[in-house]
Amino acid sequence: MLRIFIASLLSAISLMAHADLLDTIKTRGVLVVGILPDNPPFARRNDNQTFSGYDIDYASLIAKKMGVKLQVLDLDPSHRIPSLKAGKVDILVAAFTKTPEREREVSCSLGYFVAAQKALIRKGRYPTSDSLANARLGASKGTTGESISRKLYPNASMTTFADIPEATRALDQGTIDAVMNDEPTLAAALNKMPNRSQYEISNFSNATEILAIATKLGEKRLMNTVNELLIESEKTGEAEQIFNRWFGPQTSTPFPRTFRIQG
Repeated sequence: MLRIFIASLLSAISLMAHADLLDTIKTRGVLVVGILPDNPPFARRNDNQTFSGYDIDYASLIAKKMGVKLQVLDLDPSHRIPSLKAGKVDILVAAFTKTPEREREVSCSLGYFVAAQKALIRKGRYPTSDSLANARLGASKGTTGESISRKLYPNASMTTFADIPEATRALDQGTIDAVMNDEPTLAAALNKMPNRSQYEISNFSNATEILAIATKLGEKRLMNTVNELLIESEKTGEAEQIFNRWFGPQTSTPFPRTFRIQG
């Protein structure tokens, strides 16, 4: 009897050792997703402490297709990768730009959004990218707005902030000259600024950003499932519906959909 018990225990331990995160999620019945709060139109905190936005719709879609419940965890930009690697979240759906540097730390899905990185500036001050060479720049800490700007403008000063609202307040107070981020995020932030008529989004762009869903390295089955669901959403029209809900002509941040999700 003891031998049978030990054999069963060892078998269970072996199965646990080989179980991947996708199995764990399905057994648990919950998908834990890291998001960026206060980052409309990708995610925003509602009055009842729920969240809504483009990223939230994708997180909900993935959880529903997996047949599990959704749990979201709001993160600061700089905490996204550490939280994922530490196992605090299963995936990131958090306005997360795919870059070679990041893909050395985490796995990134197919792109589910494409945007230009631009600058939010006072009107008429900075007509070209080069005109920001010695400016006082601001960006959310841990974002590509920070990392790309540091590379492009080595002589500029960079101040990092916890989130975009904090950065736009600094811009309005005159402590920085520009906020660097993707165009939709800047457009949403501009709409909320009390003196928005004094500001504009730059005509120039510094990069094309592909937003992706991230998993821990090595979770191939989970990543394959995420990619399959993204492709399926494009084929069924769900992806276009989500886009139009947050970026369609009736919204406060209208943008043309110039991409398709494809493998």
